[in-house]
Amino acid sequence: MHKLSARWLLAFCVPALALSVFVTDPYRLSLLNLIAISAVIAASLRFVMLIGELNMAVAASMGLGAYGAGAATTMFQLPFLSSLMIGALVATIICTVFGAITLRAKGPYFMLMGFAFSEFMRILYTRSDWLGGNSGLVGIFPPKYMTPWMPTFVVVVAIILLALLFWLENLDFGRVLVGIRDNEEVVRTVGINVTLYKILCVSIASFCAGAAGALHAFVNNVISPADFGFLVGVFALSYVKIGGESTIVGPILGSILLVLLGSYALGLGTGEHLFYGAVIVFSMLLLPGGILGLGSKWYRLAMAKRRGLSAPASPN
Repeated sequence: MHKLSARWLLAFCVPALALSVFVTDPYRLSLLNLIAISAVIAASLRFVMLIGELNMAVAASMGLGAYGAGAATTMFQLPFLSSLMIGALVATIICTVFGAITLRAKGPYFMLMGFAFSEFMRILYTRSDWLGGNSGLVGIFPPKYMTPWMPTFVVVVAIILLALLFWLENLDFGRVLVGIRDNEEVVRTVGINVTLYKILCVSIASFCAGAAGALHAFVNNVISPADFGFLVGVFALSYVKIGGESTIVGPILGSILLVLLGSYALGLGTGEHLFYGAVIVFSMLLLPGGILGLGSKWYRLAMAKRRGLSAPASPN
């Protein structure tokens, strides 16, 4: 499974990198940027799902990363890369404190606190005049020399973050996280600090989501509180569930499918939300294991058929 997932991850990353270099249409490049950022957000949400929790504070992580990078650029005129790192670190520090306080709760309680934290941060942005209030921050531009290469930079950073999450999941660290999800008490009995591992898990996911938020700020050049409402977490969960949560490839698949369908739905006018919602509902009903689950089922059937054809006929 590890090698197969690595191959599929590579199969998505290489074409994305090629598209970012050779595609010149601005709209298609904007879709590629959105897919890359959405994939990182969804993958960071899935990473926390390894401990059995739904981190709906992913919207807060993304917003903190975006506003941290935006403020560093527009107010303090810091260099591009420094601003990106500051955004990611601001999200990591604040969300680590949030995780340390709230991870004592589990299940729906932790999920609801994530929703509440995301909405608290959104309202805080609207009440902060120094952050632009409801109008948001404007003028978040990358350096001029980076402008032609910004889509490639976004894809490269997304690949690095996805590879980081994939690598960590397949270390002993990731196995401990899965063990916590399966039976927290058993993990605790062998002397592992379960609380510390949970906090580290949330911290790593928040760093990735914060970096994605910082990229979002530089790609769009303007951010507003409405960009980081609780729906960010809802969409991220949709990407994970529709793509499949068994491996990190699932969030990537879900992001590609739903971002492209969302782009198509923009032309439907008032029917946009109805179409998009119907796609999510029917996908959840017809593909309970996501696209990966359907692909895995087809693969098992094909292999069973192949073995049946290759088996020698039994003597009469």
